[in-house]
This record gives sequence, structure tokens and C-alpha cells, in this order.
Amino acid sequence: MPSRELIDITSLNSVWSPLGKWCAEGLARPKIISSRPAEGIETLSALPKLAAKILITALIGGFLGATLMRVAPGFGVDEEELDARLSSESMQALRETGANQTNLFAFYFQYLNRLLHGDLGNSRTLHRPVLQLVAERLPETLKSVALGLALGWTAGFLLAVAIVMSRAWLLDLLGSLLVGVLLCLPAAVLALLFVLAQAPARLILGLVVFPKIFRYSRNLLARSSARPHVLTARAKGLGNMRVLLWHVLPTAAPQLLALLGVTVSVAFTAAIPMEALCDIPGIGQLAWKAALGRDVALLVNLTMIVTLVTLVANSASDMVGRTFRVSEA
Repeated sequence: MPSRELIDITSLNSVWSPLGKWCAEGLARPKIISSRPAEGIETLSALPKLAAKILITALIGGFLGATLMRVAPGFGVDEEELDARLSSESMQALRETGANQTNLFAFYFQYLNRLLHGDLGNSRTLHRPVLQLVAERLPETLKSVALGLALGWTAGFLLAVAIVMSRAWLLDLLGSLLVGVLLCLPAAVLALLFVLAQAPARLILGLVVFPKIFRYSRNLLARSSARPHVLTARAKGLGNMRVLLWHVLPTAAPQLLALLGVTVSVAFTAAIPMEALCDIPGIGQLAWKAALGRDVALLVNLTMIVTLVTLVANSASDMVGRTFRVSEA
């Protein structure tokens, strides 16, 4: 029988170039497909590390907040000491009450020890447990933030879509002028204007996040709509709605999800001056009272809550966007 020689598959590329390329691509394709589950498993395996990083950052944020309060002017002085009707024994009792907050490291160590047992401490100014205060006021802040995000995203994103898909320069000019004016007004100034106008205060957060959503969404959608596959879809006669839903939004979705996490932290931060000036019983008003009263126990917990909300929102949007990109690959 004649001897059979083994043919090297890689040599097919030099003999029949199209066939060799097809074989090479066919052999390489299973490796690409098999790498997708590995990326998903890697994302899930990173969750414990991410949770530990968020927890450590929140603890550091609380410690830094307590440190800033400790070095602030007037720390250790209670406004009740200015009452001339108090006796010397009452004055001494007030000073002994705040003496345990003088040593910051001792206070923070005691706070962490109580935190492990589910105790957030007691407010020195309001004379109530911190956990009870947070449980009462956090729903009001979450309601304000949710309403502000809904209004800001609805107005900003719809205006950006209308400008990009219609290509109306006059609408783009008016939207840019409106956004420029709102960006020049801090949240505290908007709150004062709403107080003078007796307008609903919860709309302030919508005006705070609206400029950021509009500018970023407009630039992102404009860049996505200028890609070759979108231009090809328009040339084939596809309608604006179909081009938007099937070609523009899937490309911009990961960046829009990242923007969602940023706007959550922006709205939660802007809620502090809004609630303090508009007298809304939320976390912002509580933080303002804690800062005025040098209430370290209350301020540490509120700083950790703000830090946790910011980190969780940004991390969640980043992970969802990463998963979305992997599923599209």
C-alpha cells in the first residue's frame, strides 16, 4: 500500500488561501466562544472583593468625616452651655457627656464595636438612637431622589433623543442654553428660589441631574448615530425609531448605565442642601443638624450612608454595563 503523508493544516493557507483562512477561523472560533463564560465567572468571582472594597471605603469615609468634625472650630462646645440659667453642676455634666468624643480614635473604636452588635449609637443633640432617626428619615430622602432621577432622566434623555434624531439646530441651541443656565446654579441656590416661589421642593433634584444627563446623552447618542452601521441603516430607508432602538441605543447602553450610577450619587448629595433649606425631614436635614450640633456619632453614620450609596450605585452600574458588553461580544 502506498504510504500516506500527514498534511499540516497550517500549510493549507499557503496552498489554498481562502480555504486556509476558513480553517484557521473555524479553529479559533471555539476559543472565543469559550472565553465568554470565563468573563462572566470572573465578574461573579469579583463580587466578594468588590463588597470588601466598598465596606473598607465606607469605614474610611466615616472616619474622615469624624476627623473633619473633630478639627472643626467650636468642637466640644455645646450651645446649651450658653444658657445662664444652668448651674455649675449642669455645666459639668454637659462637658462630661461630650468628653467621650474628644479622643477620636477611642470614639471610633467604640463605634465599630457597637456597629458589630447592630448598635449605631445615640445622637447627642437629638437624644435619640441613630438607627431610629435614620429609619424614619431615609424613606423621605429615597422618595426625593427617586422622583428627581425620574424627572431628570425623562426630560434630559428625551430632549437628547429629539435633538439627535431630528438634527434640529434651533432645538439644540435652546437646550444648550437651558443646560448652561442650570449648571451655573448650585443646588442651594435652586432650593432658595423654590422656597421663594413656594414650588414643590422635590423637583429641585430633577433640575440638578437634568443638565448632566442631557449633555452626556446628547454627545453619546450623536457619536453612536454617526457610526457606519447606523449610516447604512439610514441609507436603506429605516425609520428614526427603528434606528434608535436597534442600532443607536445598544451601542450607547453601557455608557448610559454608567451615567445612571453617577446621577444617583449626584442626586443623593444634592438632597442635603435641598432638604436643609426646604425643611424636608430627610437625611439631608439630619446631616445639617448633625453638623451644626457637632454630633459626631450621627455624622459618622450619615457619612457612611452617603458613601455606601455612592459606591453601590457606581459599582452596580459598572457591573451591569460590563455584563451588557460581554453579552454583546
